[in-house]
Amino acid sequence: MLNGHPDIKRDLPREEMTQEVLDNREAFVAANGCLATWTRPESTGRSPKDTVIVRSPEVEQIIDWDSPNNIPLDVATFDELWHDAVKVLEGNPKVYVTHRVVGADPSYALPVETITNCATTALFTMNMFRPPTPEAEKSIFANRGFRLLALPMDKVAREKYIGRLRKLPGGETSNMVIAMDFGRRLGLVFGSAYLGSVKKLIFTVMNYYLPLEDLLPLHCSANEDANGTLTLFLGLSGTGKTTLSADPARALLGDDEHGWSDNGIANFEFGCYAKLIDLNPEKEPEIYHAVFHKDDVMKHGAIVENAMMYPDGKFDLFDDRLTPNSRASYPLTSLHNIKNSSMGSHPDAIIFLTADANGVLPPIALLGPEAAMLWFLMGYTSKLAGTETGIVDPVSTFSRFFGQPFMPCLPHYYSDKLGERMKRHGTRVYLINTGWSGGPFGVGERMDITLTRLLVDAAISGELEKVEHHEDRLFHLKIPATCPGVPAKLLDPKLTWADPDTYDKRAKKLAGEFAAHFKKAYGDKKIDQRVKAKCPGL
Repeated sequence: MLNGHPDIKRDLPREEMTQEVLDNREAFVAANGCLATWTRPESTGRSPKDTVIVRSPEVEQIIDWDSPNNIPLDVATFDELWHDAVKVLEGNPKVYVTHRVVGADPSYALPVETITNCATTALFTMNMFRPPTPEAEKSIFANRGFRLLALPMDKVAREKYIGRLRKLPGGETSNMVIAMDFGRRLGLVFGSAYLGSVKKLIFTVMNYYLPLEDLLPLHCSANEDANGTLTLFLGLSGTGKTTLSADPARALLGDDEHGWSDNGIANFEFGCYAKLIDLNPEKEPEIYHAVFHKDDVMKHGAIVENAMMYPDGKFDLFDDRLTPNSRASYPLTSLHNIKNSSMGSHPDAIIFLTADANGVLPPIALLGPEAAMLWFLMGYTSKLAGTETGIVDPVSTFSRFFGQPFMPCLPHYYSDKLGERMKRHGTRVYLINTGWSGGPFGVGERMDITLTRLLVDAAISGELEKVEHHEDRLFHLKIPATCPGVPAKLLDPKLTWADPDTYDKRAKKLAGEFAAHFKKAYGDKKIDQRVKAKCPGL
């Protein structure tokens, strides 16, 4: 491919790739030495409506086409887009190629070849994906790698794809596409300059391939203590996943994507891609240091994307005029307390995080295998009143497996594997509510982070296994009677409300929303009846 191109730069050392970014004027050097870059307004975040999956015979019976995020694209259209992308690359004066792997466990590390005309994108893959190792040559995917073409600054020819790509609200055809052909192991980012499009495409690919090899991919963070006791944290934005997994007493394996195999847990990534808006150096010192420590640009490692930077090269992380989704990519080695191998044992505990703005879920509850599978399927949290135009009351949000856009297979491929592994390895699963207590948002109060940390510590240590529990029959949760350092009254949400009847009405309303979503998303799927029986409201 591109064999006749006069200037293909393959696997440049980091310093040389950084110099290419600067020579191409793709980024500035900030005052602290990191790279700062910006995108067009349409590329300040993922474009889920332009993210598509090639609907080929190989994947037809595996993909959940009923999921709103699994948008099909016909084979012929993908082939034309691929041909157009290759033509664009052939016409560029320089092309960059990186060869990396995804997955710290060499037994299933996926080789990824990225071909791009943007040095920043190539450098991003060096931050986020792992360098190949001799051990990875024995991976189950060693001869089944994935090829990605990334043309972030070029646009798809709209007129050529009328009726075949997304129609924009103004009537025009979209000029960007993020496409995955799982069968032929090809990916295309065409017209989206958001670096996260590359990251999330590749991790969606992993989340497709791993279940077919009897491996469980998880959208989670992972850490372990000095004894190797490993904990996973799953939760949507705003639930506290990053904050709670960043524990000075526990080494971080990774903060976003992991696989669970017979060997244990392994991080997919080589780096982190953190949100920067309102980043507080006191609350998130590790992330702040990784991005904003001072160093020579050739050694720094961080790429800051779409943050407000002033002419003196300093950033204002509280200014969201460009986008509230400013980001930074940096290698894991920029953090202090990490586990270098990014691999660990089977998890002793898994924490599902929710920020229930209804105030009806307990601060902590123990989940048996079937209940854990149900809450894994639901991936529940709340959108808050006042955070989005038109929202006047908390809105229930369900994102299967706490990462719906990136989990393309039919749901049982993931939920069944979680239940099986829990039983095999004796893993305990807890639901922790970092949301409201004593009433809904606007009436009650948000859980104090100090108390939440005590609950997390008690869950990880196994302390809550030793106390009495009672069952919440509406939500099918086992609620502990006591927890060290936490007022007993706080553990039962109904007792924190001034009016028990008002609590009951609110709880039944939320249970009804669970039931409605389950019927819509999973009514005709292969979900075990014992799991279905754990759904509130059914």
